[in-house]
Amino acid sequence: MIKPKELNELGLPNDPRLMTPAMRLINSTLGRSRAGEAEHEAMREAVRTLAVAPETMCDHAVLGPLARLYMELFPAGARFIPRETPAPWRQWAAGEADADAVRQMETACALPAAVRGALLPDAHLGYGLPIGGVLAVRDCVIPYAVGVDIACRMRLSVLDMPVARLSECRESLAAALERETRFGVGAEFAREERRSHAVMDEDWNVSPVTRTGRDKAWKQLGSSGCGNHFVEFGELHVHAPARIGETDLAPGVYLALLSHSGSRGTGESVARYYSERAVSLRPALPEELRRLAWLDMDSADGQEYWAAMQLMGRYASANHELIHQHVIAAIGAQALTHVENHHNFAWEEMHDGERVIVHRKGATPAHAGQLGVVPGSMTTSGFVVRGKGSEASLCSCSHGAGRAMSRAAAFRQLRREDWEALLRDSGVELLSGSLDESPQAYKDIHAIMAAQQDLVDILAEFRPRLVKMAPDEPRRS
Repeated sequence: MIKPKELNELGLPNDPRLMTPAMRLINSTLGRSRAGEAEHEAMREAVRTLAVAPETMCDHAVLGPLARLYMELFPAGARFIPRETPAPWRQWAAGEADADAVRQMETACALPAAVRGALLPDAHLGYGLPIGGVLAVRDCVIPYAVGVDIACRMRLSVLDMPVARLSECRESLAAALERETRFGVGAEFAREERRSHAVMDEDWNVSPVTRTGRDKAWKQLGSSGCGNHFVEFGELHVHAPARIGETDLAPGVYLALLSHSGSRGTGESVARYYSERAVSLRPALPEELRRLAWLDMDSADGQEYWAAMQLMGRYASANHELIHQHVIAAIGAQALTHVENHHNFAWEEMHDGERVIVHRKGATPAHAGQLGVVPGSMTTSGFVVRGKGSEASLCSCSHGAGRAMSRAAAFRQLRREDWEALLRDSGVELLSGSLDESPQAYKDIHAIMAAQQDLVDILAEFRPRLVKMAPDEPRRS
């Protein structure tokens, strides 16, 4: 018996409209003749031919009907036909460009649906599309170009509490960070501690993944996860009058709360399920493009993923809202204003006079007048920025400093005593964190900001002082 996975590996797209009749036809034929291995191999070879050249199999005694159905469902076949010239893209580099990221951007712009791309100054190697990569495409969505952590985002709240409380009330601020969110792989709240938010009352049946993942999502609502996710108190330096959110801030130094996290375990499950689904539908993609496999927007899979991605976006926003709400309430403060933005998402936008799907993977939306947050590292500044609406970058800017070394390299090359000395010298207290998040593993945020002066204006500078991240975990180090 030939199974769906084998037919997919032989080149047939894993589309139920094709796969179900293929299984029925092929296995009933083999079963009637009590076929041996030789007959099975002959059938495999015929399927390989059908996948590549269905027009030559229309009169085949057994597979003819399947070949005609295949041509009807997939007029272009499953073959990958590269474009004659790659889509144009532009790069913003802070120093020497990351060669792996450049290569990935070039590869992404070879996709048939690609319209235009941008590579931002914090760019480094990612899955499929580089981190810091922006890609506009026609009529499809690419799950890996959104990212594994769908809707990973930033939120900064400016508080009404004097900045002097950073030193005067350090213990109570630290306790709030420790108590009011959760960090680590699989981190969640006990049932009696679960957070409430209207996002959990939405329709989670938009995809099979969100339907089965709803309870897990509820347990993790208001948590922060692992990796480079954090919640921290710091000083927000406003050097000139600035309108941040709906509030006009006078020049001065403010106490602020900054968080970075995404859609947690359910978002990752959505990403992986639909990334694998896209790959299974494009079996003929060359190896370097497999993680850029796409879902057509007018397909059931494309619509499912789009709806699930949007839900994960609202869920990630709710995560941040609850973290800030609970931490701020725990210290007896109020938020004067806040700024937030996604940086792993896809948007339907107008560019160059046409409607396209813009993927920003590790990239911040920077439309004209749009506010966003670009963090540095645990000892370096982050920035509140206002977009200039640069069409050259598809209205985008960097999402942070970007990694200068991989996590594995950081564990190999960095020393904890050097990291701890850097924290002391910078006046930063780290409640918990992992060596691979040492500032030495990141690029120079000031060089990054200098390289994108044409993309954003800086409104304020955030300096971390009290930082909470996931602790070291054996599976990561």
